[in-house]
Amino acid sequence: MTPKELLETYYRGLAQKKGWESVISDDFEFVGGDMTRTDPVLGKLAYIEVIKRFGSVFTTMRVKEMIVEDDRAFVRANYDYVFPNGRSMSGDVAELWKVGNGKLESLTIFFDTATFQANAR
Repeated sequence: MTPKELLETYYRGLAQKKGWESVISDDFEFVGGDMTRTDPVLGKLAYIEVIKRFGSVFTTMRVKEMIVEDDRAFVRANYDYVFPNGRSMSGDVAELWKVGNGKLESLTIFFDTATFQANAR
């Protein structure tokens, strides 16, 4: 698959909350969720756990913009959240990807962590 096809498979599966795992490399690296901690979460299984937690608060998602150049990509995705405190909101997330060996190898995300964490409790 091309990098764009890998990303399309990932986001289609993420929106359905299933089937996205097949395009993630075993040694996947993820940075995000707490920008005060820049050490990556390492490994596909660890990232699956991240998405399990995240999947409990987002109801829908859509890709608003995707730019792919060689083995790198930028995606601006929009997520609709319903938090445990009952608050609903929509927010954009900037997602920077690296692709290699036919899989998604790494992801770094940027978003309003303070608002997200204040409502996720």
